Amino acid sequence: MSEFKSGFVSIIGRTNVGKSTLLNSLIKEDVSITANKPQTTRLAIKAIANRENSQIIFIDTPGIHKPKSKLNETMVDTAWSSLKDVDVILFMIEATSKEIGKGDTYILEKLKEIKKNTILIINKIDLVSKEDLIKLINIYKEAYEFSAVIPVEARKEKYAEEVLRRN
Repeated sequence: MSEFKSGFVSIIGRTNVGKSTLLNSLIKEDVSITANKPQTTRLAIKAIANRENSQIIFIDTPGIHKPKSKLNETMVDTAWSSLKDVDVILFMIEATSKEIGKGDTYILEKLKEIKKNTILIINKIDLVSKEDLIKLINIYKEAYEFSAVIPVEARKEKYAEEVLRRN
């Protein structure tokens, strides 16, 4: 019998990149609210994916953004504090980006300070060409040493399986 493993994984990224949608796909349940409205997730939401030889506790976080109110400040602090005790970080971006924007640059700088196993999740790959996706992957690989890069469509189960295999 193989060894049973468990661990904590935090999903971070800017607002509306698909973090909650990915979480729902990973655990095959709608536990996190999904909406087109920014800042729908206000608290860290924990959900468990049970596998044959593992248990992964995922933490869906509020989107990281420039806070304009005390509530927004608290939400961003919640996202950052979720990274303290996790084993893996899933940093999610949108495939439609052509470069690393200010918000993602800020997140990458924080990730460099934290120094944890980080997987880049590129969501919404159905909206871009393969060539643009490859360019984006290369831009991010130059900026940070990710343990893996996984292009996904967060709503599709086949991509969730790929993410689960890498954790």
